[in-house]
Amino acid sequence: MGLDNAATKPHERLAAALDADMTAVNALIRERMASEHAPRIPEVSAHLVDAGGKRLRPMLTLASAKMCGYEGPFHIHLAATVEFIHTATLLHDDVVDESGQRRGRPTANLLWDNKSSVLVGDYLFARSFQLMVETGNLRVLDILSNASATIAEGEVLQLTAASDLGTDEDIYLKVVRGKTAALFSAAMEVGGVIAGQGDDVVKALFAYGDALGISFQIVDDLLDYRGNTQATGKNVGDDFRERKLTLPVIKAVAKADTTERDFWQRTIAKGDQRDGDLEEALRLMDSHGTLDATRADAVAWADKAKASLSVIEQSELKDMLLDLADYVVARVR
Repeated sequence: MGLDNAATKPHERLAAALDADMTAVNALIRERMASEHAPRIPEVSAHLVDAGGKRLRPMLTLASAKMCGYEGPFHIHLAATVEFIHTATLLHDDVVDESGQRRGRPTANLLWDNKSSVLVGDYLFARSFQLMVETGNLRVLDILSNASATIAEGEVLQLTAASDLGTDEDIYLKVVRGKTAALFSAAMEVGGVIAGQGDDVVKALFAYGDALGISFQIVDDLLDYRGNTQATGKNVGDDFRERKLTLPVIKAVAKADTTERDFWQRTIAKGDQRDGDLEEALRLMDSHGTLDATRADAVAWADKAKASLSVIEQSELKDMLLDLADYVVARVR
């Protein structure tokens, strides 16, 4: 990861500032993961929930609500809802991607099976809707249910676009807005809504989450080629091996000559990969500067995230969210 000193990591400062609320969120998550009749549900979900993720999305909801002056109890429900939606999508993603590792540990589908992962993911989605209904706020329900549909839509779009060399940056952005940014923006937006903020503030919170989520996913895609396996919990080149057309490759394909396009056609479109192909892919990306160009895009989206908070009143939490946008891109050099 980018920054070594724990004191400089905004997500850790955010976690410290929200510690009491996050403890309540974690307690609610454990309570709602329970199942009287199907013990496999808490087994599978606890494996992922306990794996040490940063809980970034629920922290965004808590930070947004507190930054907007909310003093009621329902930001805890909403943060737990966001985490349940995220965990459900991870369980489903690992089945779709046939992944064997998540957060440096074996995936649930590897330890149990695909059926368990899919069905427990469905259970967590259902639990998330129960939680959001308990807030009694129809607008919150609208935002989070729309986000859930958008996430699923983004994942389906990715299925069709992933290995198609015709996939351009606009389609990539639609996929990213769906599968990643939708939950970031909803997490921020519902914090403002539950706090009773006006449209200008709620729109600003949405815009921050949207831009932060896009920057976050671009960096994740870049880390696949420039990352440290120990830090990311993924192997370098996983996306290449899975034939995923992420932004660094899309940029390389756009600049490819005939020979280079034939290489991408064989390795990504047809899936005919051989020894040395990953090294060749990295060489082509380096020769066209697409890794640096991808990082520049991530920085631009992080800057948009920060600019969107200009209408929000100054506070310590706002400063942490501004720093968080910088940290997202600092994870990769």
